[in-house]
Amino acid sequence: MQPTAFWHPFANMAEVSANRLTITRAQGNYVYDDSGREYLDATASLWYVNVGHGRSEIAEAIAAQANKLACYSTFSDVTNEPAEALAARVVELSPMPGSKVFFGSGGGDAIDTAAKLARRYFFELGAPERQIVVSRRDSYHGTHGFGTSLAGIAPNRVGYGDLIEGVAIIDRDDPEDLLRLASEAGADKIAAVFVEPVIGAGGVHLPGEGYIERMREITREIGALLVIDSVICGFGRLGEWFGPERFGVVPDMITFAKGITSGYIPLGGVIVSAAVSEPFFSGKGAAFRHGPTYAGHPIACAAAMANLDILEGEKLIPKGKELENPLAEALRITLDSPIVAEVRAGLGLLGAVEITPEYRSANPAALVNIQLAMRERGILIRPLVSSLAVSPPLTITESEIERIGSGFVEAIKAVSSKS
Repeated sequence: MQPTAFWHPFANMAEVSANRLTITRAQGNYVYDDSGREYLDATASLWYVNVGHGRSEIAEAIAAQANKLACYSTFSDVTNEPAEALAARVVELSPMPGSKVFFGSGGGDAIDTAAKLARRYFFELGAPERQIVVSRRDSYHGTHGFGTSLAGIAPNRVGYGDLIEGVAIIDRDDPEDLLRLASEAGADKIAAVFVEPVIGAGGVHLPGEGYIERMREITREIGALLVIDSVICGFGRLGEWFGPERFGVVPDMITFAKGITSGYIPLGGVIVSAAVSEPFFSGKGAAFRHGPTYAGHPIACAAAMANLDILEGEKLIPKGKELENPLAEALRITLDSPIVAEVRAGLGLLGAVEITPEYRSANPAALVNIQLAMRERGILIRPLVSSLAVSPPLTITESEIERIGSGFVEAIKAVSSKS
């Protein structure tokens, strides 16, 4: 294979350049490489192909909108019909009545928007000292400026120097650590706390009992905003439209992306509560001088509307809850292996198999080797920090879930027997 000019994200190109898996087409829950080989897409690409591949309804909506109005800026007072329709629909589906929606091109845009808006909101309230934005250890919030600074995955911050000041990272599992931070830094200095309902890229870490609810209580107590990062957890991944509904929590903002279009075209955004949006929409208002070029892009919004039609029409949203136990059971059979330390699953259609630190220390390439062994068996999974993750499309069948579990057993046995 010839070296490539394409620089891949999160890749050591010295290793990747001449050794690539070229995906040429996809249909349903499967993708195919340039030799025609079939793979079960056990990760829904990057957590996002919620309705499965090859949905002609979305492709047709994209083509129809491209032929009508492909693009036009929504800055200032200009708008378009798909953006207006999608914003109204997202608000209706959300747990936040009367909210507003700020669109961007993806999850990273959404995080930067929410972080800047949190600070600007308090500025408008006459409390500009509220600057600190908070995230959790092992969390992932994209790779833009705020997202990189908020990264709870330490390697994602290495080598970039000082980016954004006023960022704090607290314990992943102990909500009372937020109270400690408030005591040390001053509760009146904290603007927003970012919480993934289930930590995704940091290794699929499920929240403890009452964790999300307690974080809502504490943020109210200290006067900070709660931002639920549902970029991964939204649109059925947890069996709800956005994720916080699973815990009975209504946040101040929700960031979303990925499943809003099932990845068919880039789109993301922030749902902003009525209270947080009020200073910008009422009275004399205030200009939020922020926004990506493609905010409210008509093709992306049209694709999202078609995707939401599928999610609703085929009743796919509840699948994230209905299939969580079958997925957990399928992954737990790997616990018979001495190199498996833990299985994290049972809340939504995502899970991870943790490999013991002893085995990883003795075999630094363990995660990649297991990933490749799964690929040999026609199943695509993803290495994450110290584990191997799955997050299949909501269209996955129980027999395909069982295949993922048995594939893990075979792959782990094949790799561990060689070391």
